[in-house]
Amino acid sequence: MDDSDQHYWVSNPNSTSRQKEVELLLPDIHLTLMTDRGVFSANQVDKGTRYLLMDEPKTTEMPRNLLDLGCGYGPIACALGRRNPEAKVWAIDTNLRAIDLCRINAEKNGIKNVFACLPEEIPEDIYFDAIWSNPPIRIGKEPLHDLLLEWLSRLTSRGSGHFVVQRHLGADSLAKWLGSKGWETTRRSSRKGFRLLDITRKVGYEES
Repeated sequence: MDDSDQHYWVSNPNSTSRQKEVELLLPDIHLTLMTDRGVFSANQVDKGTRYLLMDEPKTTEMPRNLLDLGCGYGPIACALGRRNPEAKVWAIDTNLRAIDLCRINAEKNGIKNVFACLPEEIPEDIYFDAIWSNPPIRIGKEPLHDLLLEWLSRLTSRGSGHFVVQRHLGADSLAKWLGSKGWETTRRSSRKGFRLLDITRKVGYEES
């Protein structure tokens, strides 16, 4: 982590604003995104995020509500919005600078179905067909676990999570822990130190 994204999980970054543009290039999408100091991976789209979006899982049903958990400046949310124009893409973060950038990036790329907000601004009756995330590992194990369990509980009965986590930051232990909490966690792919994890509810699981 460099100085530009230091403490990206705080609500009001104290680093001086220095906006710049980065490109998200995928086989089906080309987006120009505004970034800034004080947000995650400000100098380029994170390699893990790009990997997650390149190796998109195939779905057979049309989603209604999607969630980008820890949206940053919005590369995942904007890609989901472009690929799923009929869905509502919720993008949440605790970093107000990141939320503003996500809104700006959706608008400048003509993506009208992305709604960036604070977590508490999502209505309680909204459940998600899928949750996508490059989760904020650096907030610490306990806060991360609480965050993931809170939002995975908002999946629909047939919903799924799709996460990218670096192996050396605990991807395998996280997958094992999720399994112990009633979430079937499968490693879909592994490349250059990153794991792609697909997460669904375990059938018949009851917490002891």
